Order: sequence, then structure tokens, then C-alpha cells
Amino acid sequence: MVLELVKIGDVKVSGIGLGTYGTGGKSSPDYKNDHDDIESIKYAVKNGINLIDTAEYYGDGHSEELVGKAIKDFNRNEIFIISKVWSTHLHYDDVIRSAKASLKRLSTDYIDLYLIHWPNPKIPVKETLNAMDELLEMGLIKNIGVSNFDIAGLMDAMNNIKTGKIIADEVEYNLENYYIEDDLIPFCERNNIKVIGYSPLNHGRISKKIDYVSKSLGMSKIQCSLAYLKKKSIPIPKASKISHINDIITSLNIDLGENEYSKIRDIIRK
Repeated sequence: MVLELVKIGDVKVSGIGLGTYGTGGKSSPDYKNDHDDIESIKYAVKNGINLIDTAEYYGDGHSEELVGKAIKDFNRNEIFIISKVWSTHLHYDDVIRSAKASLKRLSTDYIDLYLIHWPNPKIPVKETLNAMDELLEMGLIKNIGVSNFDIAGLMDAMNNIKTGKIIADEVEYNLENYYIEDDLIPFCERNNIKVIGYSPLNHGRISKKIDYVSKSLGMSKIQCSLAYLKKKSIPIPKASKISHINDIITSLNIDLGENEYSKIRDIIRK
């Protein structure tokens, strides 16, 4: 089966990625499911999901360790890894130190996309981006982006980056929190910035509004939600169960027509 690919920067990736918040712990390490978590990531990669999103904050770095173990037997050039520097580590030296620590935990020579996890008004974004530009020149990261930035924050970042460019903004986007469709997404489309949507399934609380339309289209609610969201973003659902990963894989090749897309859009906005 040939899976749909989309471009992020100059690289083609799967139209839906795999999120890892909670894999290996949330704000502190949790080792009890390590084997299953590694196998789940492997299963996703084997079945065409080649974008994996993680962060130094997730499990206090343990999530990155699990991703590194899961991908070690695959061709690194065929996997797109996103990681993020935490909001308290945005001074120049801290950014460099965090990136190198993430690389060590991931057991890789480079991170495909490195994001500012959250803006920090106490640290000028220019200082952070100078460090990220340095990482880019060193070849330790391939692309630069941000997360949880609104339009004003994005414009500030775009105006303060020197050699690289902002290619992505990772934000919450699901059928309950769709408001970025009105402003942030159009702004990003105009500026060639890819929107990466976290919590696309709203932590399992998928809107009941789409029950009827998903059934009428012969889809599960998960498939319907992801098919809708990937029209305007790259959703990154967190999934550890094989059945849930299979739902993601199936959603990759569901292409909603304009009428179907508009119907879902109208329903969730009622």
C-alpha cells in the first residue's frame, strides 16, 4: 500500500505523524511500559508512519530515549524526528546544551525539526533563534520551528531569525479546538509554514457531533477526525495500542472530498 506523503519544508513525510507525549512518562520518567512503547513505535514506522514527534520535556527525556531505541534498526534518512527545547532552556547556551542532550538520548546525529516548545516572554526569541541558527550551521538540526506560538509570536520569530526560516508551528488542533482555522492556519498557509496539530483526538474525547457523518462515510470517529484535520495540518496523535495505530494508518489514505470536508466543518461549528 502506498501511503500519502506531504511536504514539511523540503522533505516528504507521512500525512499523519506519531505523537509521544506520555510515552515513557509525562513530566518524569515512567519505565513500566518501555518494551511495549518501543514495539508500538516500531510497528508505526514499519507501516509507513515516518514522522515521530517528541521533546526533552516528555518523560524528562525518556521519551526521546525510547524513540532512539525504536528507530535504531531503520534507515535514519527515512525517518523524520521532531523534538523540542523546553521553555526554561531558551537562553543561547541552554539551547545548544539541550539539543546535544536530545541527540544523545535519541542516538542520532541530527534532529530533522527542532522546535521552541513554548514561548518564554522573559527570554528574547532572537537569542533562542540565534542558537538554533548555530545548530543548523553545525548540522545538528535540519530545520527550525516553533510550538504554541500565535500569529504575533510567529511574526516575531520570523523577523528575528537570520540564516534559517520558521517552517512549522505545532499547536493544539482538534474538532473541539478548531479556531485556528480562522486565523493561524491561513497565516501559516500564506507564509509556507506547516501546521502540526497535537491532541488531534482531544485525549480520546472525540466530539459526538460527528457520530452520524462518520457512520454515513463508513469511517470510525478516529478516522473521520484525522481525515478532516490532515486537510489543513499534520496531526500527531499519540497511540500505543496496535488497533489505534491501525486507525491512523487507515486514515493516511482517506481523502475527503470538498463536500465531505465542508459537511464535517459545518457540523463541528454548530
